[in-house]
Amino acid sequence: MTYAILLVEDDIEISEMVKSQIMKEGFKVIQAFDGESALQQFSAEAIDLILLDVMLPKASGMDFLQLVRKQSTIPVLIMSAKDSEVDKAVGLGLGADDYITKPFSMIELTARVKAAIRRAKNYSKFAEKDVTTIINIGKLTVDLDNYLVTKENLEIKLTSKEFLILRMFLSSPNRVFTKAQIYQSVWNNDYFGDENVINVHMRRLREKIEDDPSHPQYIKTIWGIGYKLGEF
Repeated sequence: MTYAILLVEDDIEISEMVKSQIMKEGFKVIQAFDGESALQQFSAEAIDLILLDVMLPKASGMDFLQLVRKQSTIPVLIMSAKDSEVDKAVGLGLGADDYITKPFSMIELTARVKAAIRRAKNYSKFAEKDVTTIINIGKLTVDLDNYLVTKENLEIKLTSKEFLILRMFLSSPNRVFTKAQIYQSVWNNDYFGDENVINVHMRRLREKIEDDPSHPQYIKTIWGIGYKLGEF
């Protein structure tokens, strides 16, 4: 199977360089050079992953990301020259799965693309299982096979990453996970010490499942170590 990647980058030289490298790995690459054409390509093509620059003409990368997340949970990897913690937090907070800072090595970019595709593929297999496994914890009901989380009969919309984080804790209810272990398990990649990725996803997950995110009960912080599932 050939996976299709939507490459949204207004710098033609960078776009061609990335396209050439990604195609060598067997991926189909669809190019867009501004926010408007990216939306058109996203609507017209079956896309498996998006490589997204933030600074785009006509419509910003962040605006495009928000529109994508209203329709899809496919992996989105931001490529940006902005490397501040705030910029990364904004991108991840809007639903990006990963963030790579320019200039980046083609080896690292390729590795992250492959890891994201692999996670999405594994998730699809997981969601297509026939036997339903349902876990009840506190006010939450988690249907592991149908990627469904409800709280007091109201559906909670989780991204694939948020769901995988919750699933990880449910699979080992007594285990304390470090940030490195969470990253390696959910992102299926080596941990480079970027705590902001974990912090943002954890905050977003807590905002959705906790009664009071500032005093979490479902995912407890073990100070100086990591996180573990709360007891109910």
